[in-house]
Amino acid sequence: MSRTVTVGLDGSPESLAAAQWAAREALRRAVPLRLLRAWSVDEDPRTRVVDPATARGWGERTLAIAERRLRRHHPGLDVEGEWAVGDPVEVLCAAAEKAEPLVLGSRGLGGLAGFLAGSVSLAVLARTRRPVVLVRPHDPLEPEQDRTGEVVIGLDVSAPGDEVLAFGFAAADRYGCDLRVVHSWAVPALYGPDMGGVLPLLTTEVAEDARRALDEALAPWTEKFPGVPVVRDCRQGRPAQDLMELSHDARLVVVGRRIRRARIGTHIGTVTHAVLHHCLAPVAVVPHD
Repeated sequence: MSRTVTVGLDGSPESLAAAQWAAREALRRAVPLRLLRAWSVDEDPRTRVVDPATARGWGERTLAIAERRLRRHHPGLDVEGEWAVGDPVEVLCAAAEKAEPLVLGSRGLGGLAGFLAGSVSLAVLARTRRPVVLVRPHDPLEPEQDRTGEVVIGLDVSAPGDEVLAFGFAAADRYGCDLRVVHSWAVPALYGPDMGGVLPLLTTEVAEDARRALDEALAPWTEKFPGVPVVRDCRQGRPAQDLMELSHDARLVVVGRRIRRARIGTHIGTVTHAVLHHCLAPVAVVPHD
């Protein structure tokens, strides 16, 4: 099956920034770029005053302008636009099955606040079993290009997920940069009369167990990607906060999402949710069992 890097495009600054990121990613992966405009008659408020044909004309014009711009900036890029009528979440989830990966824009909160994933993005993240990258709007004061720095993986050693590690290692290999794998751990709560005396020993034991588990999780991947420099960052701390701080200088942040089979709700996990709202770098969310 032919794969593409696919970006959801709606003409907003967020989606245009995502399209630029996706174009560079498609060139690195040597695959086509697919610009996808999903439109729902029921959900688009413009249909109250504008007929569907006119609304479609707006959407097709958005695609055409984006295609021309991307071809001008990336002459060797194979890019095509596609208009799809239907529920945006369903359209994007279906597109994700053929995407490598699916790329979506996220609304900027300004300054160091990071970005905010909208309801469509969150719904797609919760439902798809394929990786999704969220890109915040481009800073007009900086050149339009990829961030430099490391690829950062936030890893839970209790359920590391091969899919997460595979995505992060492959990204660092493509970029030719270091890979930092972060596992943040905490000492369990203590109860009893001699908490002060036990705490140092317990902290040392938990730290050693965490480092050992991290080494075991990374061993097969360092063998598979011997050319990728790996920084093992095993620290006492809070996962979301640690990843947000590292995102300041990161090229890409990679987090996992446990596939949940609940019947209702958008289940993406508290750490992943916090990272999506506050990380400065593009964030790749990789589903895993």
